[in-house]
Amino acid sequence: MADHLANLAPRQARLVAAIAETGQLQAAATACAVTQPAASRMLADLERLLGTKLFQRLPKGMAPTPAGALLARHARRLLNDLGQLAEEFADLRAGLGGAVRVGAVTGPALGQLVPAVQALKAEAPQVDISIEVAPSVALVQMLERGDLDFALARLPARFDQRDFEFEPARDENVQVLVRAGHPMLGRGPLPIGALHGLPWILQDREAPIRRAIETAFHDEGHSSPADVITTSSLLAIIALLKDSNAVAPMSQEVLDLLLAPPVAADFGRIELNRLVTVEPYLILRARGRFLSRAAERLLELVRASIRQL
Repeated sequence: MADHLANLAPRQARLVAAIAETGQLQAAATACAVTQPAASRMLADLERLLGTKLFQRLPKGMAPTPAGALLARHARRLLNDLGQLAEEFADLRAGLGGAVRVGAVTGPALGQLVPAVQALKAEAPQVDISIEVAPSVALVQMLERGDLDFALARLPARFDQRDFEFEPARDENVQVLVRAGHPMLGRGPLPIGALHGLPWILQDREAPIRRAIETAFHDEGHSSPADVITTSSLLAIIALLKDSNAVAPMSQEVLDLLLAPPVAADFGRIELNRLVTVEPYLILRARGRFLSRAAERLLELVRASIRQL
């Protein structure tokens, strides 16, 4: 008996649930798109296999026995699960469901990835999206392990380019963030050399933004800043800037976010007389990796966001 219930066919479950709901074999047969004789045979076969009556035949219809009520309750759950499976599978095929795992360095994460994710969630709220924000080295390692569908990052020299599919995205503009009331604010476009003697908050030595700042100093005949705190934590940078005259370079996307309400009153932007840019980042994928429809759609939205810039 247990084996028969464990292998209950959806059509059998549908019939039992329909009879319990309607109380009429003819109405249940119509709901299940079978003839009444076929429905009668299906019910009789099921009762024979289970060794018990599922419904009482009454003058005005059919009423479930305790066994029938139990089976009907579970049948409805089974049918609901199958219906949900069908909907989720259709959504998955249409790119409206499933999971997407994507990564980016900080600037592109805020500037291109977040708007694309918001657009995809507006189209397909059921898609499960995870975002990893990290340095390029960590993101490329995650791509190698198969932990990400794609990433907005740079490809460090230590990795074999043949292992990846990549397409150019765009470069990043670097700007300088300081606390409100900083003595250098409002002095007009400044050469970067005017900031040489200030405390600097920089990422580690291999970070692209730090290399861009050091190159800008070298172009003007200065050494790299001597007074440096090294951190890549945005929260630490904010805390360090708040009560000091330190300066912190960051991508324009991050700085624009910090200068938007409600935090705008706490910080300001030092205007430089030159453009400081970071080497372009790429859209990276592990070579040969299959993307789900949802991941493909997110990638399309990211490309569209980049093209707008």
